[in-house]
Amino acid sequence: MARKPNIILILADDMGYGDAGCYGGKHLQTPAIDTLADRGLRFTDFHSNAPVCSPTRAALLTGCYQQRCGIEGVISAKNHRKKGLSLENVTFADLLKTADYRTAVFGKWHLGYEPRFNPRYQGFDEFVGFVSGNIDYHSHIDQAGVEDWWQDVELIPEEGYSTDLVTSHGLSFIQRYKDEPFCLYLAHECPHYPYQGPNDPADRTVGKPEPILGRRKDRTAAYKEMMESMDTSIDRIVRKINSLGLEKETFIFFCSDNGPTGPGSNGPLKGKKGSLWEGGHRVPGIAYWPSKIRPGTVTNETALTMDLLPTLASLAGLSPPTTLKLDGVDLLPLMVGEQPLSERSLFWRFKNDCAIRKGPWKLINGESQSLFHLDDDIGETTNIIRKEQERGKSLEQELMNWSRKISVGIERQS
Repeated sequence: MARKPNIILILADDMGYGDAGCYGGKHLQTPAIDTLADRGLRFTDFHSNAPVCSPTRAALLTGCYQQRCGIEGVISAKNHRKKGLSLENVTFADLLKTADYRTAVFGKWHLGYEPRFNPRYQGFDEFVGFVSGNIDYHSHIDQAGVEDWWQDVELIPEEGYSTDLVTSHGLSFIQRYKDEPFCLYLAHECPHYPYQGPNDPADRTVGKPEPILGRRKDRTAAYKEMMESMDTSIDRIVRKINSLGLEKETFIFFCSDNGPTGPGSNGPLKGKKGSLWEGGHRVPGIAYWPSKIRPGTVTNETALTMDLLPTLASLAGLSPPTTLKLDGVDLLPLMVGEQPLSERSLFWRFKNDCAIRKGPWKLINGESQSLFHLDDDIGETTNIIRKEQERGKSLEQELMNWSRKISVGIERQS
């Protein structure tokens, strides 16, 4: 019987669509990310489920719109320490364990501060990292001035730069489980603030979280150091897989949880993190599997973070239970067979703004209403709602119907 493929999911935090060289970036050196794209499949139209962290991670884990999980906004260190992803949800780790996968997450969780929400209770055999939205890369103090570095369900300090620690634990996990199928979720903090390079001192201490963004004045330079450190980390992971002879048996997917903040680049896109403009949620997305994916493939099919759970289940030869209300679709036929996806409408909702995407058409309902044809206007520069009134009304009605349906029984986070 053929061995089930290993799975490595690498998630960047607040990385811009235009940061990596393979997406047109000129300001950073990202050879490892670029190599994954050159030897794999690069999405030009991949999106996070939300323009901020926690909701996207909820969708990633569950394969459904984050509203179904009650995680529509950021679970902040200051205001939401009692909130988290309910254990009633079935995660991709839960599913993969039924197929005898060893599962681990190293890095950022951001789906609940209390131990009862810990990844160890959500399908992961191992967890080392932090549960908040961001920590000092060196002292591991969160944005509220609280220590935040865990080994499973215990708060256990560990010295080191967070990117390096995530990587070292990932390498150890791969070595230990090289002879059986594994799923490794590497949830990097990079390049989320505070802006700290590997050689910078710690900025935060217990009870003193300021400055939130870090002390570095040259944030562009710090961002570069952070990104290049993560890129080196990815190279180390790939080299480890190759050294063990597992390259053809390992599927790797790389993406970001939302658009960038200050120093990050969005290339041609409008808006940044927290916005429903393309720059808030169109992100890098790269699939790499040397034995199955044709090198240098580029697809303009539209996909979301929530599509990863059904895709990972498919990789493992699983059919998710029909009781799961999955909104995502299996991307494996697209990735391996280059089969186009069926047409579908996709939705975003964050705070008071909503958006719908149908083919190249995108409608945003916010303080005002905007309609764009993204094939012709990826930068969302020209609102054509008056020219396309009937199409706008049709999309608006579909968006309103989805919003009402998805809100049934859901307590929205303020």
